[in-house]
Parts: sequence; structure tokens; C-alpha cells
Amino acid sequence: MATSSRKTSTPSPLASKRCHPKDPSSEVPSKSSRSSAPPLPLPSAGPFVEGSIVRIAMENFLTYDICEVCPGPHLNMIIGANGTGKSSIVCAICLGLAGKPAFMGRADKVGFFVKRGCSKGMVEIELFRTSGNLIITREIDVAKNQSLWYINKKSTTLKTVEEKVAALNIQVGNLCQFLPQDKVGEFAKLSKIELLEATEKSIGPPEMHRYHCELKNFREKEKQLETSCKEKTEYLEKMIQRNERYKQDVERFYERKRHLDLIEMLEAKRPWVEYENVRQEYEEVKLARDRVKDEVRKLKDGQIPITHRIDEIEKQRHTLEARIKAKATDIKETSQKCKQKQDVIEKKDKHIEELQQALIVKQNEEHDRQRRISNTRKMIEDLQNELRTTENCVNLQPQIDAITIDLRRVQDEKAVCESEIIDKHKERETLEKEKKSVNDQIVQFDNLMNQKEDKLRQRYRDTYDAVLWLRNNRDRFKQRVYEPIMLMINMKDHKNAKYIENHIPPNDLRAFVFESQEDMEVFLKEVRDNKKLRVNAVIAPRSSYADRAPARPLNELKQYGFFSYLRELFDAPAPVMSYLCSQYHIHEVPVGTERTRERIERVIQETRLRQMYTAEEKYVVKTSFYSNKVISSNTSLKVAQFLTVTVDLEQRRHLEEHLREINRKLQAVESGLIALRETNKHLEHRDNELRQKKKELVERKTKKRQLEQKISSKLGSLKMMEQDTCNLEEEERKASTKIKEINVQKAKLVTELTNLIKICTSLHIQKVDLILQNTTVISEKNKLESDYMAASSQLRLKEQHFIELDENRQRLLQKCKELMRRARQVCNLGAEQTVPQEYQTQVPTIPNGHNSSPPMAFQDLPNTLDEIDALLTEERSRASCFTGLNPTVVAEYTKREEEIEQLTEELKIKKVELDKYRESISQVKERWLNPLKELVEKINEKFSHFFSSMQCAGEVDLHTENEEDYDKYGIRIRVKFRSSTQLHELTPHHQSGGERSVSTMLYLMALQELNRCPFRVVDEINQGMDPINERRVFEMVVNTACKENTSQYFFITPKLLQNLPYSEKMTVLFVYNGPHMLEPNRWNLKAFQRRRRRITFTQPSQ
Repeated sequence: MATSSRKTSTPSPLASKRCHPKDPSSEVPSKSSRSSAPPLPLPSAGPFVEGSIVRIAMENFLTYDICEVCPGPHLNMIIGANGTGKSSIVCAICLGLAGKPAFMGRADKVGFFVKRGCSKGMVEIELFRTSGNLIITREIDVAKNQSLWYINKKSTTLKTVEEKVAALNIQVGNLCQFLPQDKVGEFAKLSKIELLEATEKSIGPPEMHRYHCELKNFREKEKQLETSCKEKTEYLEKMIQRNERYKQDVERFYERKRHLDLIEMLEAKRPWVEYENVRQEYEEVKLARDRVKDEVRKLKDGQIPITHRIDEIEKQRHTLEARIKAKATDIKETSQKCKQKQDVIEKKDKHIEELQQALIVKQNEEHDRQRRISNTRKMIEDLQNELRTTENCVNLQPQIDAITIDLRRVQDEKAVCESEIIDKHKERETLEKEKKSVNDQIVQFDNLMNQKEDKLRQRYRDTYDAVLWLRNNRDRFKQRVYEPIMLMINMKDHKNAKYIENHIPPNDLRAFVFESQEDMEVFLKEVRDNKKLRVNAVIAPRSSYADRAPARPLNELKQYGFFSYLRELFDAPAPVMSYLCSQYHIHEVPVGTERTRERIERVIQETRLRQMYTAEEKYVVKTSFYSNKVISSNTSLKVAQFLTVTVDLEQRRHLEEHLREINRKLQAVESGLIALRETNKHLEHRDNELRQKKKELVERKTKKRQLEQKISSKLGSLKMMEQDTCNLEEEERKASTKIKEINVQKAKLVTELTNLIKICTSLHIQKVDLILQNTTVISEKNKLESDYMAASSQLRLKEQHFIELDENRQRLLQKCKELMRRARQVCNLGAEQTVPQEYQTQVPTIPNGHNSSPPMAFQDLPNTLDEIDALLTEERSRASCFTGLNPTVVAEYTKREEEIEQLTEELKIKKVELDKYRESISQVKERWLNPLKELVEKINEKFSHFFSSMQCAGEVDLHTENEEDYDKYGIRIRVKFRSSTQLHELTPHHQSGGERSVSTMLYLMALQELNRCPFRVVDEINQGMDPINERRVFEMVVNTACKENTSQYFFITPKLLQNLPYSEKMTVLFVYNGPHMLEPNRWNLKAFQRRRRRITFTQPSQ
């Protein structure tokens, strides 16, 4: 845990090795978490200088799980025991600001800075800027040894981060600014030159180090130029003396060369004349072609307005069509509203019709009552007449008794039949329940198959689509086609699915299995070629491998822990099983347990199995072809994904057989029910006949009494009907009132419907108008397109003429090129070389100013072949008179003349360049050396003051052996710690370790007030100092780093002396670590402070 405290009342931040509270002022601290939205940079406040560190966050970094440190703007003391993580904060600052791991001297790979056991780490640095704080995040990947960079939570590159850091003048590789623990000793080892360079970068103006580098480069160039000028001057003098000896021979050679040049000119002109004739013809054709080209261009330009107009009309047509579509939408909406109004009106009409119908019903009921009253009276009269005429019947009792006996017998038979029907119904209900239960179980099995299909669809969509196509097109294949193997395989135990999935590749698991090559070709042509689905297909072997016995019985292998071969772990159709056995030898690959893995070496040596499986691993055994040695390799088994769903096919087959048996029984029960219903129907008919006969006899026997009862009953009914009256006038009045109210509502709806119809009509008119406009636009577009086609036809004719002329031009051009090639060949000119002046205007002058006499222009030569041939003969005769000349001497003379001229020019340029460099050196030296001397003087003043306050002596000066050797300039530090000695230069060998630490610290302190950098880091530099020097140095650090307008300072130390002076502007960060630390999520600094105050207040009272 790292905590910070200040003398001021500012809330102290909290940092933890595991977690840190985001808000130190809250009562309940929260665990740190990384949000997906980037946090806003902290607002600029306080005396922070540009580029100071506001916050340091670490996650899985060296000793820290999660830690956040918020340093102060001035001196920051980081204190803690060795190994707690102080230097980890220094490493976080360096790496977070794009520093290299080698800067700290700890490790050369950034991955070594991630906490052991973690795959990733993170460092986040927040830098103060007046325009808004800059948050730099570095995520470190251990496996790749790479880093991801973010600025304000946005991904960026290392180069961008380095540019941002450099813009704030932060130099983590400069020991004058950043001095980690492992680099403290190296500071004293810095040479004077290296110390000057580090000081320039640290506190000098930005251009000082640049000027120094320029001076070193200028001085190096100056030395090179001086040496070069001296060498070239000596060589030039030797060349001039040598050429004077051969001057006369060279003049005679050039006299002969004049004649030869004229001969060469004459020989060169012949092909040029031929070329010129063809060229003139080419120019004429070219002019004609250009005229036609202009005509083509004009025709194309004339088509442009038509094209633009067509485009405008097309846009106008799209606009009109969009408006027509909008009108159609409005018409549809208005028509929908009309339809709704019509539906409401129809409902009102229906309501009126219902009221009228109800009134008619009541009227009909009243008329029916009157009619029934009349009929009842008539019936009573008829019954009374019949009663008067009825006589006593004879004795019918014996007939009634006989019919009763027959009726009882029929009823007994009927009861027996109905009992059997009830039994059959119960039996059918029992079978139907059993059938439903079996169907439910089958559906459960089908659901398991659906799960396998869902996995197939999610992982291999093309294969799933091919399965659906196959199920709908099975009739297209001659033999059976099997769906993907993963659907055909049914594991007997889902725990063993991992062995099958690790043994059979995924491409074969999703392959379709065919028994016929022809069927497979039909399938692939349709699915792969037509539907563009990525599927796999295989053919089952012609001879079955499914039932082949393994080479070694399983009983022989059980002693090694093997419990099964792969083939016995699942069920599959015979062709599928045959393919897997032939391709992957699943009948030869055993599966073992953890016991097998424990004795795997013995298993490999004794069984000689090629492949085998243990509980969690697959072993492959091979024999070396060269050495006959057994080589084994093992891989961990992947988790099963597809075959974990197990379907018991044997049980499903039993359920289907049971279902067929139930259906057969149901058919038998149904047949029995039909027969019993026929018997029951016959008995029912016989029972009705006997009942009717008995009823007639009984009625004849009791007819008089019945007639009297009927008359009495009818009289009662007549009385009730006469009492049940209805007021039709009142009902008609109520119905009329309701109909009037509905008609008022209906009239209002009709008015609204009329308005909607008018709106719809208006919209239709507007739509028709837009359609007419669109038709007009289309007509205009068609006319323009017709004109465009006519113009295009004329354009094509012109283009054809242009092509013919261009072909003729190309032919003449090729002929010109051929003649030009011949002419150039005669003139020894390259293909890309321009025609020299001598072939254009006049014969060239002889090198060294020896001109031919007289000069002759190329065009002044004869223009006919005869004249050219005559002149050629004459010139050849004259040239043959010059003998005894050695071309080698002339060539050497000419070469030396050219070298003399070239050397003279180069020497002139070099001298001008040397003067420029000397002038530049003078200017840059003045801009660099004077500010540097002033800067070193200021450093010396501060450094001497610090040493004198310690009763010691020290000085800093600018040292060089030669004022012009700018790469030898350096800063020399000389110190003495005892009055009896002289000042000695600070070296790694002369002073003690404590003296070097004091000197280094005081030099850095001297740079503090002059510093341009935003912060400085010094790690454990007080190690090796004696208590007196350590106290003095600490006082100087506090006084210097806590001044106004000074940069931020980080001072890391494992221990401090007692009773040291402290400043209000200091920030002290304590780093703790141990097994009994308070949990970070329980750390609440404000609560601890309140508790401390309560204890302080209660102590006096006690």
C-alpha cells in the first residue's frame, strides 16, 4: 500500500497494491474498476508546471496488483522499506512515458515488468497541461512482449506518444532529468562530453543542443574540405605541366579530325533527307487527323448539354414519382378513413335493422299468441266432442302383460350391451392415455435431435441449409443419403463425446455420407454449384467395415485401464460406421482411464498401439523410419461441443413398436365398439316398437281419463295465454325513438364521410396531374435520348474516320521512326538522346578552343545525293594526307584538359563551400558558445554555493583542449571535500561512493532552478552518504525543490534521518507491504483522521 500526506489540508490520495478508492473524500471507498467510457482528464489547478505528473496508476505491474499515486507539484518524497515497490513507481513513470526498459537497467523486455503470474499489465500517467491534462496509458502483453498505447483512452502509436512527451520536454533517457536506482552509479561514469550533452538537453534552450550538433557536423565538413582542396591543387599543377608537352601534335590531329567530321556530316545527312520527306507527309496526315479530332470533340461537347438535360429530366422524373408515391400514400390513408366511416355507418344501419327486427319479433309473438288461443279453444271443443263420443274399451290387460314381458327381456339384453360398450370406452381411454405418454416420450427424443440440429445451424449454417434441402428432395436420389455424421452419431454416454470429437475432424463430422457416387455428384452440383453452400460429402466403402473385429481383443487391453474401443462408444447407421472404421480406424483405437495415463510408457512399449486415449489426453505413437525408435506425442482433449446430446435409439425403437401395438389395439377396440353399437341400435329399435305398442294399448285403456286430463290441461293453458298480453304501441314508440337517435348519428357520420370523399377526390386529381407531368417529362426524355442516339451515330462515323487517319499517321510515324533510327544509328545517337548542335546548325568547335576552319552548318551541306558523294570523295582524299598521328596521345591530352577544367571548377566550388562553412561555423558558434558559457557559469555559481554551504569546494567549467574541436567540448566537475586537498575532477575512481552521490545530487540541485524539464526523478541517491552529508543534501533539496515556479521533484529513499526539516509544499508518499495490511477496500483515510482526532480530544479528560 502506498499513501501520501502533505502538510496542507488537501485530502491525501490512497494507493494500494491491490485496489484504490477513486474518491478519497468518500466515507465508503469503492474498488477500482476500468470503465468502458474514457474518464475526463483532471482539471488544471494549483502550482503544477506544464508537463508535471498529476497521477500515476498501475495494474499488475511489478509488485502491484492495482495502485494509484497522486504526487504533489513540488517535492515528492517516496519512502518505504526495500522491496515494497518504491522503484516500481519510478519504472512506471519511465515506461508510461515511452521510455525503453533498458533505461532502468533492470530488464531488456517490457514483459518482465508485468507482475508474475499475470498475462497483462497496465501503466497510466496523467500529465498536467493548461489546455487539458494528457492521459497516457500503456497496456503490456507478456506473451507477445508488446505494448498498446492510448492517449486520453483513445488508441494511438508509440511514435505519437513520443512526440507528445517530447513536446513537454520530458526526457526519461537523460540522466540529468531521470536517474533511476540502477543508473545512479552511471552518472559519475559520464564523460565530460556526455555530461555536456545531457545538460544541454535538460536545461539548455531547445536550440542549444541543435547548434552544438550543427557545429560538430560543420567542423567535420570543414576538415574534409580543407584536405580535399589541398589534394586537388597539387594534382592540378601536375596535370597542366604534362599537357604542355603534347600541344603541337594535338593541333595537327584536330586538323585531320575536321575533314573526318565533315565526312561524317555528309554520311549523316543522307538518312536525314529521307526522313524529312516522310516526316512532311506525316505532318500533313497529322493535321488532317487533328481536324477530325476537333470535329469529334465538338460533337462530344454538343452531346454534353443533352446528357445534362437528360440527367435533369431524370432527377425531375424521380421527384415527380416520389410526389406521386406520396399522393398515393395520402389517398390510401384517406381511403382507409373513409372505409372506417363506412364501417361505422354500416354498424348504425345494422343497429336500426336489429331494432326493427326486434319489433317485428314482438309483433309476430303477439299474433302467434292470438292464433294459439284460437287453436287451443278449438282443440278444447274437439276434445269435448270426442269425450262425448268415447265408449268403454274391452279388456286389454293380457296383451299389455305379454308386451311387458318382451320389453323386459329386450331391456336386459340392452343393459348387457351398454355395459360392454362402457367397458370398451374405458379400454379405449386407457389406450389413448398410454398412446399420448408414448408420443410425449418420442417428442422428447425428437427435441434432443433438434438440439443437435440447432448446434449445427449455429456453427455451420451452410451445412444446416443443405440438410433442410436434402429432407425436401430425398426422392431425387437412387440410394439412401445420410445427413451429416454429427447428426447420425448417437453417443451411448455423453461423457465420451470428447473422444469422438477429438478423433474425427470437424470437416468430416459435418460431412454427408453417400452410398452412390452418382448421388453425391447430383447433391454437390445442386448444393455447392447452384446454391453456393460450403458443404462436405464422403462415400461409404462398398464393403462394410462396421463389423470388423479389432486386431487385439479388448480383454487383452483391460489390464492397462482400457475399457472400450471408440466404435463401441456410439451408435450410427452401418454405412456411416463403415466409413469411420475405414477412414479413422475407430475399431482399432482404445479408450482408457487415468490409470492408463499413469502407466503410459509401459502401454506404449507393450501394446504397440498407434493411437490411444486416456481420460484427458490423446497419444499418437510412431516408429522412426531411420532408427526404429518409438516416438510418441500427446495432446490434451478439447471439450466436446456437438455430440454431448445423447439419444437412446434402442429405447426410441421400442417406443415406436409399442406405439404401433397400441394403435393396433385401438383399431380392435374401435371395431368392437362399432359391432356393439349396431347391436344396441337394433335392441333400441325393438325396445321402441314394444314401448309404442304398449303405449297404444295403455292409451286405449285410459283414453277417457286422458281426454278429461287433456281438456283440463288445455283450459289451464288457455287461461295463461289470455293473461300474457303485450302492449305493441308502446314497443313501437320506443323503437322509433332509438331509430331517430341512431339516424342523427348516422347523418353526422355521412357528412364526415362526404368530406373525406371530397379530400380523396382532390388527392386523386392531384395524383393524375402529377402523372401527366411525369408522362410529359418521360416523353421529353425519350426525345432527348433519340437526339442523343442520332448525334452518337454521327460521332461514331467521325471517330471511325479519325481512327483511319490515326492508323495512317501511326504507319507514317513508324516509318519516320525507322528512318530516324537509321539516321541516329549513322550519327551514333541513342534512342532517348537529343540531336546534338552539330547536326542542327554548325560543326562543333574543337575541344580546347581549336576550331575547325571554316565552320559549316548542317543545312549548308549539299541537298542532293550526287553533290554529297562528290564532296565525300574530296574530303576523304584530304584526310588521307595526315599520317603519323597517335590518337592515344590526343585522347590522353583531351582527357587531361577535361580533368584540368573539371578540377579547376571543383576546386573553385570547394573553396566557395569552405568559405560558407567557415562563415556558418562562426555564426553558429557565436549563437551556441556564448549562451553555453553563461549557462555553465550559472550552474557553477549554484554548484559552488551548495558546496560552500557544506564547508567543501566545488566548481563546474566548460572544458576543451582545442577551441575548434566542438566534439571535444565537455562539462568538467571538480570537487574537494577536505581543505587540505586540491580540487579534483569527479571520476568513478577518485572519490568515494558517498562523495560521488553528494556531488551528483548537488549538480542535479544546481540544475533544478535552471531546468526546462517539468519534473526530475532521483532514486535512492542518498545511499552511501554519511549522516552529515545526507542531512545537508536533504535540506538543500527541500529548499530548492519547494520554491515557487520550480519543476516537480521525485526523491525516492528507503530511509530518512530523524528531525529533518520539512516544507509545507512537500508531499510524502509512504509505501507499505506485508501480510497483515488492511484490505484496500476498507481503507478510508478521512475516517482514520476523524478517529485520531477523537482519540486526541478524549485523552486529556482521562
